[in-house]
Amino acid sequence: MEEDFKKAAEFHGHICPGLAMGYRVARYAKEHYARSQDEELVCIAENKSCSVDAVQSLLGCTAGKGNLIFVDNGKQVFTFYSRDNDRALRIYFKGDVFQGMDALRQKAATGNLSAEEKKEFERLRARVIEDILNGKDEDLLSVRNVDIPAPEKARIYPSLKCQECGEGFMEILGRTAGGKVLCKDCFEKIVC
Repeated sequence: MEEDFKKAAEFHGHICPGLAMGYRVARYAKEHYARSQDEELVCIAENKSCSVDAVQSLLGCTAGKGNLIFVDNGKQVFTFYSRDNDRALRIYFKGDVFQGMDALRQKAATGNLSAEEKKEFERLRARVIEDILNGKDEDLLSVRNVDIPAPEKARIYPSLKCQECGEGFMEILGRTAGGKVLCKDCFEKIVC
């Protein structure tokens, strides 16, 4: 197991097929772009799954820095935009690695696996992870250059205090009701 995959697993908390998928995507992207120290590289993730943690770990695209953008289409698709090169690479994880596992995956999600099914599920899961980590890029990834506008850089807004709960919040997310400046939570409690 490669050291950067171990680090991604440590960041994520466990090893799973989703993390392995994200790792393969991130490893490919890393061959074309340097790890982002600030916002040089932006990732637009079309899912909110385990795979995203590998991207954060390997490439430095994080929600906190504002260079990880979620457009949740439920797809294993990642578009990496390089501000330094003004170009983008779209990577779709196309590998059909879960073939033959759907029924067990659904049953595992409900926690209703028998001991024998659980053993088979774990065996299949280990095989899937191995296939992902050792498969050929051309079999697993669909990669193409895409033209997209440069993603907006992260912005810092002034903070305000909610006149209802007293908590600070980002000005741009404030609301007004009853002559008061409110955070979204308080606004929704009052209006809804």
